[in-house]
Amino acid sequence: MYKYTVCFVKNENNILMLNREKSPIMGVWNGVGGKIEKGETPDEGALREVFEETGIRVERYFSKGTVSWETSNGERDGIYVYLYEVTNHLKLETPIKTREGILDWKSINWILNPINLGIAEMVSQYLPVLLNKADNYSLKYQDAQIHIN
Repeated sequence: MYKYTVCFVKNENNILMLNREKSPIMGVWNGVGGKIEKGETPDEGALREVFEETGIRVERYFSKGTVSWETSNGERDGIYVYLYEVTNHLKLETPIKTREGILDWKSINWILNPINLGIAEMVSQYLPVLLNKADNYSLKYQDAQIHIN
């Protein structure tokens, strides 16, 4: 249905975030992810994107859903969102410069701080749903608010 994924890799109270160097969402912190390739399921695309952008192999998600919105031409669009958890045994020193931008572990409190203007637009609204390990939910972004369906 949708063409893109965004994935959040969590280690205790930190999430690996990407500050993208190119559009879309250039210059703000977001999860990793990207376009689902032809023949891939959203789950397969998410696993591939996490590995390509971070070098981390994750096996299964702990939470997933969709976030949708209306485009400027009146059509519905959206994205598949995932939460993966890794153990403290993972050693990934950050910040790291990658071909996509800068990867860095950010505390959940920092990400969700209401005065943080450096986070992608909807993340602060749907990330708490992911962190509660909701599965197969659908969120609709309308009037600058997330509505759970």
